[in-house]
Amino acid sequence: MDVKGTFAALPWWVTWVAIPVIALLVFGGLIMNVVGFLVGLLFKLLLFAALVGGLVYVVRKFTSSGT
Repeated sequence: MDVKGTFAALPWWVTWVAIPVIALLVFGGLIMNVVGFLVGLLFKLLLFAALVGGLVYVVRKFTSSGT
């Protein structure tokens, strides 16, 4: 019996409710660490872009007023 046959023999709630809940319980910490890392990385990238944009704006403002 293959995996597809094993899952076909189970009730629908085992496949769609119980198995994902078990996966979240087992891998929940890992998933949260990965999501937290990605959100933190996105925040740092946005902060970097804003700081570089602000620096370019300030430099252009002062260099254009000086000439």
